[in-house]
Amino acid sequence: MLKNLILFGIGGIMYLIVELLWRGSSHWTMFLLGGACFLIIGLINEISRKNLPLLLQMAISAVIITVLEFVTGYIVNIRMGLNVWSYYDMPYNIMGQVCLLYSVFWFFLSFACILADDWLRHALFGEDKQKYRII
Repeated sequence: MLKNLILFGIGGIMYLIVELLWRGSSHWTMFLLGGACFLIIGLINEISRKNLPLLLQMAISAVIITVLEFVTGYIVNIRMGLNVWSYYDMPYNIMGQVCLLYSVFWFFLSFACILADDWLRHALFGEDKQKYRII
């Protein structure tokens, strides 16, 4: 449990940093979203050790991130009216909360998350290093 809390916190902080660098601002709810995404990506990676190719892990991760982003956006932006982000001006958006372009970004960002999760698990918790299969 403590390991998951640590990984959640690190993922949340990393996501805040990415948002600050990308768009110059963030919101505390993005810490929660980033932590949840990082933790789930790491769990997929742990469960699938050597069974799922890296590209498939990235695709699954991108779908999960997109779904979590939509749910968070629906709650935070639409229901609560906080307007933390909006993709209304982007093509192929769903209710302004997710869009195709950012789903593609999540695919590539998930690669960094998978590597970071493995590195952190090895460095902080002494877990074995992961070996990857691309396809």
